Amino acid sequence: MKKIIAFFLLAVLCLGLFAGCSVPDDTGSATRTVKDTWGREVEIPENVENIVCLGSGAPRIAAYLGVMDMLVGAEDHDKKAQTVLRDYTMVYHDDIKNLPAVGAGGGSGANNGYAEQIIEVQPDVILAGFSQEAAEELQNQTGIPVVCVRYLSINFVDESFYTAMRVFAEVVGTQERCEALLKFIDDCKKDLNDRTRNIADSEKKTAYTGAVTFSGRHGFAGTYANFGPFLGVNALNVADEIKNTNYFETDLEKIVQWDPDVIFLDPGNMDLVNDEYKTNPGYFNALRAVQEGNVYTMPSFNNCGTNVTYALMDAYYAGIVLYPEAFADVKMETIGAKILQTMLGENFFEEMEQGGLYYGKLTIGK
Repeated sequence: MKKIIAFFLLAVLCLGLFAGCSVPDDTGSATRTVKDTWGREVEIPENVENIVCLGSGAPRIAAYLGVMDMLVGAEDHDKKAQTVLRDYTMVYHDDIKNLPAVGAGGGSGANNGYAEQIIEVQPDVILAGFSQEAAEELQNQTGIPVVCVRYLSINFVDESFYTAMRVFAEVVGTQERCEALLKFIDDCKKDLNDRTRNIADSEKKTAYTGAVTFSGRHGFAGTYANFGPFLGVNALNVADEIKNTNYFETDLEKIVQWDPDVIFLDPGNMDLVNDEYKTNPGYFNALRAVQEGNVYTMPSFNNCGTNVTYALMDAYYAGIVLYPEAFADVKMETIGAKILQTMLGENFFEEMEQGGLYYGKLTIGK
């Protein structure tokens, strides 16, 4: 009886007095509890060695944190092809392509995991850019803890990304690497803001970004209010006139009314814009930015979550175009190399531009 009482008291002390004490699960293995980006409390193994990453942003964060070697499975869309549209595949496709398929891939937030295949590879934890409901569904299907790391693809690398990084880092034990990367992002954001915050609005050029990618590709009228790269350099975005929204299809005549000084377009969607030009060249030729040759590229930074590397580069390019004096010392190939090397450990800026995500002037209709 004394032994039973002593064991009970020890358990109470462990659970109630010592925050760092691990709790055994039903199998006798030590576990700990983490809170994911939805606020779900998820019990995971004390030592996480193998993971699966699914959905919006999760594989990308694994790449940023340098733990791709922990993956025991990968999504089909990453296995099939290396694509410049998702920055991490440019560095890690050779590592990903031979892993077992454990999900379809995509950024919708739905449960696109292959439950049976996940059970076969037996990860310690599933890290997913899923909705809360999708995470619960997959966890019930597999019996494996699912920790959500979904972040927003709006604004300029906002707090939702910081939270997702920290949750992921807590799971895999890379807090030092995580904080170093977040400090680098903060330093970039501070540099961009410091260069532009004291420029009076009266001295700024107005800007419009079109042909953007959100929930698919869009033509000239696809745009953003609160566009991240513009926010980063305190730009005058004509679309900010539309309140309580982010990405949307505007009316073509509204762009004529705005008549921005500078137009930025996603080079990956120029086929759509050029088709529109063939139908109505007079419309485009009437725009002052087109007449004056002030049309520039703005590569898409969203594909199954935000490519933070590209978002930072886009902000620097917006600054170079809109405030040439303030950014006279910045060269895209130099800042691009620094961002890619820091975030992913490899500079593929040249391959990025060769793949269609390039920085430069555009001629609509060509």
